[in-house]
Amino acid sequence: MRTLISTAFISLDGVVEAPGGEPGYRNSGWTFKHVEFLPEAFEIKGREQQEATAMMMGRTSYEAFSPVWPDMEDFADYKVMPKYVVSTTLAEENLVSNWGETVILRSLDEVAALKETEGGPIIVHGSASLNQALSDAGLIDRYHLLVFPLLLGAGKRLFSATDKDAQKLRLVEHEAYANGLQKNVFDVVR
Repeated sequence: MRTLISTAFISLDGVVEAPGGEPGYRNSGWTFKHVEFLPEAFEIKGREQQEATAMMMGRTSYEAFSPVWPDMEDFADYKVMPKYVVSTTLAEENLVSNWGETVILRSLDEVAALKETEGGPIIVHGSASLNQALSDAGLIDRYHLLVFPLLLGAGKRLFSATDKDAQKLRLVEHEAYANGLQKNVFDVVR
């Protein structure tokens, strides 16, 4: 069974919207505008590329990343790995041709079936709505969170507001950095 890992830049109040400067959000670009950059705080991002064997995202994140990431040296390892886009609306003809194999999954049942296949970890980037749906369906196995010392108020959140039973997490790795960032890696306890 494959491990599904959700990775996120997240504010202390749970916002994950537009960390890199995506348009349309009041606090767009909050990850680098308000917090001093310390390379050691982002070590986990390079490790994720080395350890993941596939990448998953929702349609909106795919449409934001696919025009940019294929040509970025920082994301070179992702270019060659298979990508899965979970979407009921994305058409095959809208997939880019320069980012390697990309498969569209049309449902959470297809995500669950993918997890049952042989292979290594699948990393989920961006995709607030997809993360909420995956979490609510019990499909996420691990969280890689870089928590920023910011309160952003309104914005897309990593976790849904669905009324559900408590889900226990086990902290397996953590570190605090001089700029206030915290790395928290949690395994989902089943």
